[in-house]
Amino acid sequence: MELQQMRYVLAVAETNSFTRAAQRCHVVQSALSHQIARLERELGAKLFERTSRRVRLTPAGAAFLPAARQCLDAAERAVGEVAAAVGEIRGRLAVGLIPTVTAVDVPGTLGVFRQRYPHVRVSLRVGASDELAAQVEQGTLDVAFLGLPTSARPAGVAARELARDRLVAVVAPDHPLVGELVVDLRRLATETFVDLPAGTAGRSQTDDAFTAAGLDRDVAFEVTTADYIARLVRPGLAVAMLPAAYAPELTGVTVVEVVDAPSRVEYVIWSHVGCTPAATAFLDILDIGRLERVGP
Repeated sequence: MELQQMRYVLAVAETNSFTRAAQRCHVVQSALSHQIARLERELGAKLFERTSRRVRLTPAGAAFLPAARQCLDAAERAVGEVAAAVGEIRGRLAVGLIPTVTAVDVPGTLGVFRQRYPHVRVSLRVGASDELAAQVEQGTLDVAFLGLPTSARPAGVAARELARDRLVAVVAPDHPLVGELVVDLRRLATETFVDLPAGTAGRSQTDDAFTAAGLDRDVAFEVTTADYIARLVRPGLAVAMLPAAYAPELTGVTVVEVVDAPSRVEYVIWSHVGCTPAATAFLDILDIGRLERVGP
């Protein structure tokens, strides 16, 4: 079993196509297919179901994939550790973030990192806080930036608090709330809301606040990005609550202060079992010199 065979399997699983996987791996499709067939013979099981219309993992393939990822991650870590031992930073840096992070200029920081460490392969993934935290714990991501309710703490990872912020109401420019000096959750509870999917950390900040106030609200629209939240707010279809530091970045909407608004905390997190040299270098750029664990 070879690492390159695992890379081919991973590429096919992520693209659902032998053709696209070959293009990603910069090999001809016949070579990629041959190597995967060799691996299947060695394992004694088919990893993919192939039809004229699609490719999908078999149960054996689904069982093989997590271990293959771990092997490839371990190989990359080994390369990085050896390079660090001779004074170089190599390997990979996989960063995750939620779209509303404001405590750190993540693109700017990645730009500085790329200039200092050009031999590190950098990747970025945008997602929800709970998903990103799980990926850091599993080793899929090296570092992630989260936003959590003040009642929550990152678990299973090392973390540093970056900033605290209150939520504000975001409404259409001609909404009746515009011009009011003070609004509260009881007034907002009469509105139709757009929010993140139920169960996400970003959604629970607002859900918990209304529940604690003994109020119900109507969340008619569930979307996955703050940009699309703004697209529904602009024409007056709904109102939203977003972090005060992030809301001014949106165009075509108006921000209204909420007297009893909930707060959130931004964190940077990394694996509690230790950082790769690349992740350590990235955290150093953030001026996080002494790594300390937060939460249970």
